[in-house]
Amino acid sequence: MDDKPILMLGLPKGSLEESTIQLFAHAGFQITKSSRSYKPSFDDPDLDGRFVRAQEVSRYVEHGYFDCGLTGQDWVCENNSDVLEVSSLVYSRASNRRSRWVLAVPEDSAIRTVQDLQGKRIATEVVNIVRNYLADKGVEAEVEFSWGATEVKVPDLVDAIVDLTETGNSLRANRLRIVDTLLYTNTVLVANKEAWANPVKKRKIESIAMLLQAALAARSKVGLKFNIERTKVDEVINSLPSLRNPTVNRLADENWVALDIVADESAVRDLIPALKEHGAEGIVEYPLNKLVY
Repeated sequence: MDDKPILMLGLPKGSLEESTIQLFAHAGFQITKSSRSYKPSFDDPDLDGRFVRAQEVSRYVEHGYFDCGLTGQDWVCENNSDVLEVSSLVYSRASNRRSRWVLAVPEDSAIRTVQDLQGKRIATEVVNIVRNYLADKGVEAEVEFSWGATEVKVPDLVDAIVDLTETGNSLRANRLRIVDTLLYTNTVLVANKEAWANPVKKRKIESIAMLLQAALAARSKVGLKFNIERTKVDEVINSLPSLRNPTVNRLADENWVALDIVADESAVRDLIPALKEHGAEGIVEYPLNKLVY
């Protein structure tokens, strides 16, 4: 009997590491590792994998070392990796929003448009993306690789930077002004094309993708259960837009029913008092791990 795992999975080490482990946990996969280890343990015997830098995941997937992996759309583009994008997963270290690579200059810089960068110098981690962007705009400029702390290099070392941001707070704190957005990006699950052609591996990758999407969908939702008089059900549903598609269950008392709904967590603080005003009883809020549409 062959006990070899079905899939070799590439996981992003660094800023996405902990949030990825948490996402997999909500999806039903427990990943454990020591702080210095790059080789995690999975509670699923069909999985094996490694933690590597997100910048490298797509290359290892393309070359077949990993059957699939999680990385940023930006790094797939930067590496020009020939991989299959299975699922888009919008999450990051700090939020559930997409990030973007932006062209930024000092607040007092004379540079107002990308055309003003003609003959200038730009620092960035995504050299290929920036060079393609400049070529598309018909601008010739020197693009140098930045190992990090890119914000501090202007204006003394370079004229402009292209850096990753979610909110722009770090750029503003460093007195930088955004000139243009080059690329929006988020985490994606990508697959090796040969692995995708294998029906067994494809089925497993699709299952992982579905469960990860379900875990993300549940992050901003909660479940609500409550009892209400049968005659008030239509009134409550019509007056409270959040009560879409409730599940209605019969109770021992034929005059009452139990409703079960999924609602935005942000709406619950207004929804619960409104339900109480409409005569709801036994209101219970509970967390969700996965939500499959």
